[in-house]
Amino acid sequence: MYSKNSAGDVGNSDVAIRVRGVSKHYVMFDRPEDRFKQMVVPRLERLIGRPPRRYFRDFAALSNVSFEVGRGETIGIIGRNGSGKSTLLQIICGTLQPTSGTVEVNGRIAALLELGAGFNPEFTGRENVFLNAAILGVPRKEMEWRFDEIARFADIGPFINQPVKTYSSGMYVRLAFATAINVDPDILVVDEALAVGDEAFQRKCFARIEEIKDRGGTILFVSHGAQAIVQLCTRAILFDGGEKILEGKPRAIVGQYQKLVNASAEAAPAIRKAILAMRDGSQEHVSGGTETLVAHSPRSAPENLSADSFDPGMVPQSTVRQEQRGGSIRDVRVVTLSGEQVNVLSTGKRYVIEYRTDFSEDARDVGFGIGITTITGIQLAGARCRASRVKSVRAGNSVVSRFEFLCSFLPGHYFITCHVRGVADAEEVPLHRVIDAAMFRVPFQGDVLPAGAVDLSMIVSVAANSQSVDGR
Repeated sequence: MYSKNSAGDVGNSDVAIRVRGVSKHYVMFDRPEDRFKQMVVPRLERLIGRPPRRYFRDFAALSNVSFEVGRGETIGIIGRNGSGKSTLLQIICGTLQPTSGTVEVNGRIAALLELGAGFNPEFTGRENVFLNAAILGVPRKEMEWRFDEIARFADIGPFINQPVKTYSSGMYVRLAFATAINVDPDILVVDEALAVGDEAFQRKCFARIEEIKDRGGTILFVSHGAQAIVQLCTRAILFDGGEKILEGKPRAIVGQYQKLVNASAEAAPAIRKAILAMRDGSQEHVSGGTETLVAHSPRSAPENLSADSFDPGMVPQSTVRQEQRGGSIRDVRVVTLSGEQVNVLSTGKRYVIEYRTDFSEDARDVGFGIGITTITGIQLAGARCRASRVKSVRAGNSVVSRFEFLCSFLPGHYFITCHVRGVADAEEVPLHRVIDAAMFRVPFQGDVLPAGAVDLSMIVSVAANSQSVDGR
């Protein structure tokens, strides 16, 4: 059952979207004639007192899904292809009816679903804008003064007056997104469609999503981009096989998704089972908050440790080890140029990240890489695997990879991800990847000018009364 409260009822509930026990089943036939048999044979068998046979398979696109989205939240839904994400969004938007369960939506909802959804290909872009607005309950007079802003944001030029069937995929998305965000929705629902647009348009879209967040709007969106989920969302939900298998902080959920999506077909069931066990067990494993990312919280960490020192209690608790495919990463650490292990670093000095990889199978064109992320999971820097290739490695051998870098990070905690790729069995695959394998801290060191996460060695010059005041 689907219910929707009008925009005028928005203030009556702190819940923007409530999903309760939603399932969606489809009837699948192996052959066209089985559809006809299903219509006739079971009825005849009932008439003669026989148990009716089934000529179809039941496919569950969604199975007993429940969750709530609070007003003002930004929720990301992530999962492998075919996990039921888009089906769920269609049910929430009311374009698809659930087989069982209920959905309650409080407020005006605008949606950007799969490519071209809601557009009549025979109508022009202008006509489709007004058609979509009418469906959302926006009066025509209101849309007339909104239209110029929609056309400006879509930026498709004279094509706005051409039939939509002549549009490229990028034009579809531009016009659909521009329409959805310019009707002042209480709830914005976005599917993976944004991936079709070019980089400049995607940046403009994400900037507008940030604006909607800042003014208290509710956003629900599907993405395969881990960085988008971490950067935009307050909470994330992992779907697989039509089920909600995990829910929690974006950083922790993305780590489990990456572990699942990079697994081989043989290992995926065991990984999925482990994630389900995590869901049914203690929720602290998926909270992803500062307290659970480090063995001791940063507030209780010994702040008196100077730079170029080692704190044995600073150990990441968010480590995710992905499936091993012939390689195994171990002994990840940060050392000074003289070889001393450290995890308290100083801005402006050079250090080395090193790790050892043990190979249990032969591999060729092996590359080693690292990534450095913030405590919220945003990647700040790294090195691609393609930058360091080894032609071949024999089973039983070990390789130590070293990455010397200038520490330009400002005070804070940072996490190191290590990965190895190579060709095994004629296919290039991840041989191993460890998310948050190690961490380091940059302590406060007196008054500093820079802000953010990285020191750009800025020089500030302020001119006043024809005099120059310089400072670093």
